[in-house]
Amino acid sequence: QRGKSLTKNLAANRLFSGKPDLKISGTNPTNVKYFKIYRWDPEQKQKPYMSTYPVDLNECGPMVLDALIKIKNEQDPALTFRRSCREGICGSCAMNIDGSNTLACLCYIDKSSEATKINPLPHMFVVKDLVTDLSNFYDQYKSIKPWLRTKVEGSHDLDHGEFLQSKQ
Repeated sequence: QRGKSLTKNLAANRLFSGKPDLKISGTNPTNVKYFKIYRWDPEQKQKPYMSTYPVDLNECGPMVLDALIKIKNEQDPALTFRRSCREGICGSCAMNIDGSNTLACLCYIDKSSEATKINPLPHMFVVKDLVTDLSNFYDQYKSIKPWLRTKVEGSHDLDHGEFLQSKQ
């Protein structure tokens, strides 16, 4: 019982202080980078805030997405963000990193001593933390039809063979 109340108190302190209860490996890390991450949960009925997380770069991959995954796995499992291919193809990890809209899987961790600031994309509605509502994006993407089309609608049935292209 006492352990549960202690855990609740630690969680409450972390929630309102904006600083998580952090654990870095037992040794004194020498290559620590701090990440200031935008946090907002609509279910908590509180204003958005920035949380600071230290990451030992000696135990982390070189990309910002690696640091986010490490923070989620080891420090704050409630941190929410999108990820998928980790190769810069899908675009699901798009976010604002140090003032630039970029993909977290392609963005190297800045080696400077300043904290890296990570925010959701600025022109989109936030669902939770770094996750934004992509429905408007997908509607616009669908409206421009960015795929190959035939000149005559329905002139080729893909069930009966591939669509061959001429050398012209």
